Amino acid sequence: MSISKTLCLTTAALLMVGCTSGKSDVEPTAKPSISAADLGRRIKNLSDDKFEGREPGTPGGILASQYIADEMKAAGIAPMGIGGTYFQPITLTTTTVSDGSFMKIGDTSYTAGDDAVYWTKHNADTVSVTDSDLVFVGYGVVAPEYGWNDYAGIDVKGKTVVMLVNDPGFATKDETLFNGNAMTYYGRWTYKFEEAGKQGAAAVLIIHETAPASYGWNVVSGGWTGAQIDLVRPDKGASRSKLEGWLTIESAKDLFKTAGLDFAALKTAAHQKGFKPVAMEGLKLNAQINNTISTVKSRNVVGVVKGTKYSDEYVLYMGHWDHKGKKDVAEGEDGIYNGAVDNATGTSAILEIGEAFAVAPAERSVLIVAVTAEESGLLGSAYYGEDPIVPLNQTVVGINIDGMLPLGRTKDVVVVGYGASDLDGLLDAVIKPRGMYITPDPKPEAGYYYRSDHISLAKKGVPFLYADGGIDHEIRGKEYGEAFNEEYTKERYHHPSDEYDETWDLSGIEQVTEIFYELGHGIANSRDWPNWNKTAEFRTLRDEMMKAKN
Repeated sequence: MSISKTLCLTTAALLMVGCTSGKSDVEPTAKPSISAADLGRRIKNLSDDKFEGREPGTPGGILASQYIADEMKAAGIAPMGIGGTYFQPITLTTTTVSDGSFMKIGDTSYTAGDDAVYWTKHNADTVSVTDSDLVFVGYGVVAPEYGWNDYAGIDVKGKTVVMLVNDPGFATKDETLFNGNAMTYYGRWTYKFEEAGKQGAAAVLIIHETAPASYGWNVVSGGWTGAQIDLVRPDKGASRSKLEGWLTIESAKDLFKTAGLDFAALKTAAHQKGFKPVAMEGLKLNAQINNTISTVKSRNVVGVVKGTKYSDEYVLYMGHWDHKGKKDVAEGEDGIYNGAVDNATGTSAILEIGEAFAVAPAERSVLIVAVTAEESGLLGSAYYGEDPIVPLNQTVVGINIDGMLPLGRTKDVVVVGYGASDLDGLLDAVIKPRGMYITPDPKPEAGYYYRSDHISLAKKGVPFLYADGGIDHEIRGKEYGEAFNEEYTKERYHHPSDEYDETWDLSGIEQVTEIFYELGHGIANSRDWPNWNKTAEFRTLRDEMMKAKN
């Protein structure tokens, strides 16, 4: 059956949903249809103080993941974790750069937090870099589909590579260069650190600038100092550079001046194809990183509704269940970061969608994955990407749900990373009959598509949609929606005040959950394999993956 025909039948299928398949030990029997009441019940429970902010590795985090497993069971979603359970166990490591650590370039020592931040992914008590030559490598990008290689003609093994943030498209606003103003994955710091490691660099330093990074230095210094949570990597981080870090723009300019180089001129040159790396003569990096290391256990929660005909093909719904935990505060203050919007809403939505499929299974299987440690750097999804429960070439598409505002019903749906894959058109086919429209990501230059869990699988080739409720309120319009979003971002996002409120208007969350269900239902009852657009950076990976499968 084609996707377009299947989508037309989805609403009728929803209306036929009529019973549930199980009972939870801690909740009443879950309602079988997608409803605001059912979503609200789960959001309220997941953001309750008893889970103490759902931090991975804490008693509250363990309780929260168990609650999700219980809800899956009650909804008729079968276990798909390890050993017949709902869980995919993950060991996380917490590393803190401790006293005695230093980073020095030439005669200049860098104060962590003020001039630079630095750390190591190597799982060792002490990591050192000695007399490492510095090289400016432009944007640090190797992108064959764009004919771009900033490492061409140089061996950087053992060297320290210095690079710009974002990608050349943002700098030039040239729509024919990368993706123009919209950031590609090559612009993300995650890619730059990974690529430097592949190139064998001993150290990598990204130059921070607020506009291309889309955030100020305070975000960098606040995020990369103190305890850092990471996966326990099989190679103990040996594939990464020994030192990774950021420099302030002021520190970088001083560094280039010391090397006798014109930073502004080299930055301009780096925008052009064919840029050649430039040695920063006379400068060497010396560093020692002393680590305090501990480990904690957490887990992804994984359930499945098996398909009736093509059970070895899967439509994946993903959302992160974790939040920021509980902080020590003065008596009388609220130290619990409940994370009601972020991301009790998305977790509740994937449970509700799984429940609808459990009552009326599709031809393909549907996988529901609630991942841990998103707030620590997308670690639960990264683990799943490295060790998937279902082979990635059997994963047809993915839909990621990460935070939905209780704004009420809207006329639009916001698609982050709009234009990346066939999923945009399929979503449009779902919402047009509702009189709705797609709003493309309003800030593509910020690279938000690369900042949520789906990227862990997208960068391995799996086509993924990252969409959210809209901003154009059905009655009150865009200004109301924009103001609502601004208030949440300023006053509640990553604050203890992100709490469930009985007065919330959940109709919009219900609306978007239904839309995501309809989209997945259409794909799960088709024989189509939606793909990335031809210019997308992950298209080649997907094509090679599927070619190997066949």
